[in-house]
Amino acid sequence: MPEPTDLAAPAAPPYWLYLLECEGGVYYAGIARDVERRFLQHLFGRGARFTRARPPLRILAAREYPSKRDALRAELALKALARGEKLRFFGQHICAAMLAERYFPDRTEGPGPPNNPQETPVATT
Repeated sequence: MPEPTDLAAPAAPPYWLYLLECEGGVYYAGIARDVERRFLQHLFGRGARFTRARPPLRILAAREYPSKRDALRAELALKALARGEKLRFFGQHICAAMLAERYFPDRTEGPGPPNNPQETPVATT
């Protein structure tokens, strides 16, 4: 029979600090457990009042934190920075290219219709 110390509690999912670029080129920072889901909430008017007035265009960066407390502290530190310093705050965690590659892949490869009309199969009857 396992000892109680052998039963580890499942790790809580991490929180993420994220930075969005919104209409008008303004930035919005927030925290969430699921950045993609939160981005979609903002996009469809279910997020913060700020993003309802200025819909987000893209996720610029995201950084993982082990707790909500740590993520909130990082958010406060980020919001205190000048605009030009905000992307540097994320350092290697800038993810716009990574997310674009993941969610909007180039349609020239993989599943989906070919981009070359000469390669489009013609139905024969």
